Amino acid sequence: MSERQGRRGGGGRSGKRAARNASQVEQVPFIERKVPYFEVLSDEALSQIEQNADTILEEIGIDFRDDPEALQLLREHGADVQGERVHFPRGLCRSLIQQHAPREFTQHARNPERTTIIGGKRTILAPAYGSPFVRDLDKGRRYASIEDFRNFVKLTYMSPGLHHSGGTVCEPVDLPVNKRHLDMVYSHIKYSDKPFMGSVTHASRAQDTVDMAKIVFGDAFVNDNCVTTSLINANSPLTYDDTMLGALKVYARHNQASLISPFILSGAMSPVTVAGTATQILAEALAGMAFAQMVRKGAPVIFGTFSSAVSMQTGAPTFGGPEPSLVMYTVAALARRLGVPFRSGGGLCASKIADAQAAYEAANTLQTTALAGVNFVLHTAGWLEGGLVMGYEKFIMDSDQANMMAVLLRGVDMSENGLAMEAFRTGGPGQHFLGNVHTQANFETAFYRSSIADNNSFEQWAEEGQQDAAQRANKQWKKMLEDYEEPPLDPAIDEALLEFIAKRKAAAPDKDY
Repeated sequence: MSERQGRRGGGGRSGKRAARNASQVEQVPFIERKVPYFEVLSDEALSQIEQNADTILEEIGIDFRDDPEALQLLREHGADVQGERVHFPRGLCRSLIQQHAPREFTQHARNPERTTIIGGKRTILAPAYGSPFVRDLDKGRRYASIEDFRNFVKLTYMSPGLHHSGGTVCEPVDLPVNKRHLDMVYSHIKYSDKPFMGSVTHASRAQDTVDMAKIVFGDAFVNDNCVTTSLINANSPLTYDDTMLGALKVYARHNQASLISPFILSGAMSPVTVAGTATQILAEALAGMAFAQMVRKGAPVIFGTFSSAVSMQTGAPTFGGPEPSLVMYTVAALARRLGVPFRSGGGLCASKIADAQAAYEAANTLQTTALAGVNFVLHTAGWLEGGLVMGYEKFIMDSDQANMMAVLLRGVDMSENGLAMEAFRTGGPGQHFLGNVHTQANFETAFYRSSIADNNSFEQWAEEGQQDAAQRANKQWKKMLEDYEEPPLDPAIDEALLEFIAKRKAAAPDKDY
């Protein structure tokens, strides 16, 4: 199919459907939650997990590898350091976090209207993160490039249901490893004005992120305010390495947020049980968040978890199952008890393409995300193949689900209009509501209208080309990129960023590590 035919097929009814959906979704910096949390464990059960996590920290310990400075800081704050194994006195980590870490914090965007608040009863949705490959219906699976990276930043910017630009939305492997972070951070600043995440692959790259943020926001503002969030993964089980610790120290010292997130595939990197996995997650996260407070008291942290399971038959990662949902519900409750923001969830799947498996697994995970009360949702849109692939069509399908999450979390409208008594008074027994005055006044916004789903008759669907959801999504992302308009950026700031990037790139030879 030619590009011209593709555009033509995207018009008519499907074009009007997308336009209605776009006007229906609010451009807001976060979702304000108005529904209760879904709880699966009693206070007594949660307390048992907390006690067991403290036992792990005290008796088994956490390895902090290849970072003498980190070990010295831990020793100075009362931890028992034996080589690289660190044992924490019972209650030390929790005390440091509850005394110093903010319960919620503001992450500023260069456009103040996009500035968001992380924590409390708020949910912030960000795209997927870290994939070395991308996929679309036209070119198939391939290594990601900086052009793909820019495309996904632009698509995220244009998606009202995504509140945050994310970080490594895909890995641009066409650029040197030691320099690509500069282009990635610049792309977030240049092609979007939503909040963004910084580089964590080396301490110097984290420092580059902070320095670039200072060009945008000013030195003094960055020293006193959070303008970037970073993903710090524990090397589960029970280990932090020097790369993650180096980046964490840079961000904490500059008062920038760190998302402390154990990366766990249950059965391989944690016990096979829900309670055992939740216990390990809590222990690892407590150690990382407490360490951030040792670096700088009051440094913003987010209690993160990425937890799925491996197949006991093949060892391959699985997604969308009931056990990871139970882990998420449990750890969300533990984060609320600790008093810090919580990250988890997303549109996770193991499927290789945007098919029924991808939709089911992603929807299952996103539904749990909504009910659990996740504050910061990484991997909301685009995730395929266990995170190896960022999918263009999957991104659009997941963004549609993200829009639905916002409607669900807003809860039930109990206003006079929501109660709809006027509809009963102007109608009556035996009279349908289609022509009712109340219906007519509300029909544009009455129900969520998907930009992807086809609810028309068979004849109408056949007339429009018998397209499936992925084919409709393919046209949508292309149209979005065609319609993209760059948000304004002060030319002096842009020039200063480009000058900084040029100097940093010239300072060292290209490396593939």
